[in-house]
Amino acid sequence: MQGVVGVRRGVSWSLCGLLYLSLWGLSQCSGSRQARETRDQPRDHPMLRAKRAPADDVKKCSYTFLIPEQKITGPVCASATGPEPDKERVTRIDIADVREVLSKQRREIETMQLVVDVDGNMVNEMKLLRKESRNMNSRVTQLYMQLLHEIIRKRDNSLELAQLETRVLNVTSEMLRLASRYKELEGRFALMAGLVNNQSVLIAALEEQCLRTLGHSELPVVPPLVQVVPESIPVNSRFTNEIQRDHTNRAFPRGSRMDSPTASPFALNPPPPQGTLTSDGPFKDCYQVRQAGHSTSGMYLLKSEGSDRLIQAWCEHGLDNGGWTVLQRRKDGSVNFFRNWENYKKGFGNIDSEYWLGLENIYNLGKQGDYRLLVELEDWVGKKVYAEYSSFHLEPESEGYRLRLGTYQGNAGDSLSSHNGKMFTTLDRDKDAFSGNCAHFHKGGWWYNACGQTNLNGVWYSGGVYRSKFQDGIFWAEYGGGFYSLKSVRMMIRPID
Repeated sequence: MQGVVGVRRGVSWSLCGLLYLSLWGLSQCSGSRQARETRDQPRDHPMLRAKRAPADDVKKCSYTFLIPEQKITGPVCASATGPEPDKERVTRIDIADVREVLSKQRREIETMQLVVDVDGNMVNEMKLLRKESRNMNSRVTQLYMQLLHEIIRKRDNSLELAQLETRVLNVTSEMLRLASRYKELEGRFALMAGLVNNQSVLIAALEEQCLRTLGHSELPVVPPLVQVVPESIPVNSRFTNEIQRDHTNRAFPRGSRMDSPTASPFALNPPPPQGTLTSDGPFKDCYQVRQAGHSTSGMYLLKSEGSDRLIQAWCEHGLDNGGWTVLQRRKDGSVNFFRNWENYKKGFGNIDSEYWLGLENIYNLGKQGDYRLLVELEDWVGKKVYAEYSSFHLEPESEGYRLRLGTYQGNAGDSLSSHNGKMFTTLDRDKDAFSGNCAHFHKGGWWYNACGQTNLNGVWYSGGVYRSKFQDGIFWAEYGGGFYSLKSVRMMIRPID
């Protein structure tokens, strides 16, 4: 028993020694392990911060020795602190930290996304600005080129303007020189025209003297020349005795008669006139046409009171409020006025050109009421003058269509009053006051005196002043003299207002 107890006692001391050694080793191991864990763990890790404690806070360990019945082969150490934590275990703190880190990163990502979006918009804006800048540069270049062309054009225009101003000055000086020269020539022409009239009288006297010298017992009867020399004679650039050709290009030689006179357009039942402006009517005169509302000049059908004849006449509505019935018109020499009595009685010519309305038609128009006469004259420099008579009518054919005129007013001079009260004369009916036939010498039909101061139905000469022995042109003695053939004339009547 003592031996056994000794053995047990020996074993107990040995076990205690071993436990002591084991406890000392475990304490050292724990300290070294803590040091290793501290060294191995990251510095910022929360677990590291949690395990950091004051060095002086040392916890004491209590040990309980369990002696099993079985044989103990090694030391047994029990710690009161419990088992050590598992290094691989994830705690709620770690999850919270990770979530915080993730949320922080998410915010950073959103911020970066906003920055990226803003940067993208800025890039697009920069691209648009670059494109607009290129467009502006091209537009500026275009405007610059246009400005350059405009500057060049203005410079050229200024040069041309300077040249034109120089030319205008030169032309102006030339015009002034020519104007003075023209006035001088006009004066010389007036003197020459007077000299021509005087020489015509002298020539006639010399012819008479020659005939007497040759011993002729009878001298041919020649009408006296018009001795009126107006104060101002219309001037043209040339002397001529050319006669205007008609529409068939056949000239009418002076003193000749047409073989076949123009057929009269004034029949009892004429066909509908070509070119008539309206189908209304017929009217008694052009004044009634105007009152009916027709304001356009042209051809109209007329039928005077007490007559069953329809006549076609030209109505002038563009002069003095209109209503003028044109009795006679000369303008281009297209119609020969050297006609017999029957032609002058019925009328002849072209209504829209040269024509004579007819003595019988004029007589029927004039007896409808009180009419006044307007004579319009145009010279070869484009000037128009007029002579107006306060009353006008003709006596019947039995009285030779004697002319009855009122008082004169106008700016053409009174060359028709000397024919007042005279009967109408043609080549085949001599009713003038001259011993010969004035129609033969003046180549037309008119209310000749002996022979008179006007001859509006004479020969149409082109150019104004003409050379003729018997003054057979279209002249108005008080305007141009007997040797100046007018360019155009019109005779018109209208009822007295």
